[in-house]
Parts: sequence; C-alpha cells; structure tokens
Amino acid sequence: MLSARPTAGRAAGLAGRSAARVPPRSAGVACAAAGRQQQQQGAASPLAAGVLAALLLGSGAPAVAAAPDAAGPSTSGGGAVPTVYFGNGCFWGRQKEFVDAERTLGRTDPAAISALVGYAGGRQVGPDGKVCYYYNGDPRTIYERLGHAEVVQVALSDEDAAAQQEFRQFARTYFDQFQAAPRGRGMMRLDPQDAGPGYRNVVGLPGGVASPLFPLLREANVHGMELREGQGNLYAAGRPVEGDEINVVWVVDSAQLPFYRAEAYHQFHNGLGKAFPAAYTRDLKAAVAAAGKIGPTGCLEVPF
Repeated sequence: MLSARPTAGRAAGLAGRSAARVPPRSAGVACAAAGRQQQQQGAASPLAAGVLAALLLGSGAPAVAAAPDAAGPSTSGGGAVPTVYFGNGCFWGRQKEFVDAERTLGRTDPAAISALVGYAGGRQVGPDGKVCYYYNGDPRTIYERLGHAEVVQVALSDEDAAAQQEFRQFARTYFDQFQAAPRGRGMMRLDPQDAGPGYRNVVGLPGGVASPLFPLLREANVHGMELREGQGNLYAAGRPVEGDEINVVWVVDSAQLPFYRAEAYHQFHNGLGKAFPAAYTRDLKAAVAAAGKIGPTGCLEVPF
C-alpha cells in the first residue's frame, strides 16, 4: 500500500533533486490515508467498473500535456461556462460538500454535476504543462512545488442572476468548512493537521477581487476572515510568497491562475477518516466520467 502524504524527509529528498528550492513538505495526515476505505466500498457495477478501468488503463498511453480545466465542467452539457474554485485543505471531503451544494441547486442529473478536484493558484507548470500529485515520479510536476493548492472547481450559470444565486450557495458551503482556532486566532480549516502552501485557503474568481462575485464572497464571509488579494504562489528564496496562514483566504484571478484537473483517482474519493456511500464514490464517479468530465490528465494514475 502506498504511504500517505510523503514524509518531510521524502519531500526534502525530492526538493534536493529539483532546480527550484522549496521547503520540505509539511508532515500531516494525508488525503491518501483514506484510500484503503474506498477499496472496501464493494464491487463496482459493470458500468462503473468499465468506465473506471478505462480511466486507469488510459494512463498507460503516451502522456499528454495537462491543460487548464482539460475536461471543463458544464451544467448543461454544452460549451464552456464560468467557473470558480475554492481551496482549504484536503480536497477529497470538500468535493463531496460542493456536490451536495450542487444538488441543493437542483443539479440532480450526474451530467450536471460540475464539482471536480484539482490544483490551482500557482504561477508555474511543469514540463509539457503538467501539474500533478506527488506520486507522478517527476518532482518538476508536483503541484505544491509549482505553487498550487488543492482546490474544488464548480461551474456557474452563464446567466448573471442564476450565477449569483449559485455562487452564494457555494460561498456559504466554503465558509462552513472552517472552525474557530485556539487562543482566539480567528478561523482555521477543519483539517488543520494538513498544513503547508498546498493546503492554503484560496478562492479563484474571474477577475479576482475586481470580480462582480467578490462582494458576494465578502457577504458570505460570516467569520470575518481576512480576504487577501493574491497574485499566485511561487517560491522565492525557498519560501512561498502566498503561504498557509490561519484566518486568511487568498483571493486570486482564476482567469490568470487557471484550474488544473487532478488525476481520476482523486475524484469522488472518500474523506479523511470518513467513508462516503458507494453511490458517490463509485456510481456518480462513473457517470461523471462517462460524461467526459474526468479522465487521464497525463499524470500517473494510482488505483487506490
């Protein structure tokens, strides 16, 4: 079984082989720690098994460059629609909460589900445009080293009034994912043990703080967290320019800092220490894959 997140020592080893100097990876409970739970969900239906097998076997083909939002979400099955992204810790459980939010908006057809996990908020990409998880093998493609954070992207309607209603729901869902920090230091994530720039709080809006959605984000910020304008993270002298800070949410321009969809094995996963129903981890994942929204990214797929 693969280990959980790479240890600090392992991350330091990767850093030593990279041209860019970054600090050792923070140790903590990993998203990957819950991987074995998904294997215990039971046998997949024939449709789910066939689709997911195609996803994993597809990664054995020649690698293709990861493109921003390579399988762009759509609420209607049509063309590209406006998207936003939210990050605050491990993206596994967060995706489930955004899927639930979509369903409250009436998106009950699997083809209408847009919430996907991925990487965003960094200024750099790896060779061939790849942005990948740690298990890809090439340290130059690792998302955190490239300045990115784990995020969930969701699609909005192309009609302004509907988009605002949807964004309000997504923003409320986001700020519900925080808890009070000890000693009155403000608000922190529900999984504060997952620390480091790859887990930082970040929201991507088209236009950033100049977006017409930004006032709605402030309205939803019931905890009074600092909404700090960001320009995208990278490492300067080994330190992140936009790091992981308690009670701070970086707000960036998603048009300038696009979303890179994560590997298929990260999509519709169990949460940290929490197993979700097979209807979510297996059946919904297969339906979304069949709709062409998830699949090979050019990064290594790990079947766990």
